[in-house]
Amino acid sequence: MELIEIPESEKTKHLDLLLVGDESADMIERYLHRGDLLALLDGGSMRALCAVTQEEPGTFEIKNIVTVPEHQRKGYGRRLVEIVAERYRDRGGWLLVGTGDVPGILRFYEGCGFERSHVMENFFVDNYDHPMYEDGHKLVDMVYLRRRL
Repeated sequence: MELIEIPESEKTKHLDLLLVGDESADMIERYLHRGDLLALLDGGSMRALCAVTQEEPGTFEIKNIVTVPEHQRKGYGRRLVEIVAERYRDRGGWLLVGTGDVPGILRFYEGCGFERSHVMENFFVDNYDHPMYEDGHKLVDMVYLRRRL
């Protein structure tokens, strides 16, 4: 497997896949051009994609992580998280991720070495123009998790 950085000029070409991880193009635009867009390739084909921003010195955040739908549940997301943590290890102290309060997703991140950090109440209600759902759960609060790099 190989990690590549998507050039700035090609970032918007991946909007359709990023919309699988975040349903709002407006929200994606808020972070897409101020961070790195990284793709995990296997056999030369994209398997997963994530956007990572630097939020403050030593703190990086996974803003969007998505596995190509036909390749989900094959370990690509977990492998991408590990490679991203390795990439930023020498540049920071923390890797953050924010997600909805959905048990399966929280277990995924906790299984990747993240611990719960804090909650942004009503994030999905206040920042999206329509109700958001994940795995049948209506999203209200954003749960932040962190992992020491």
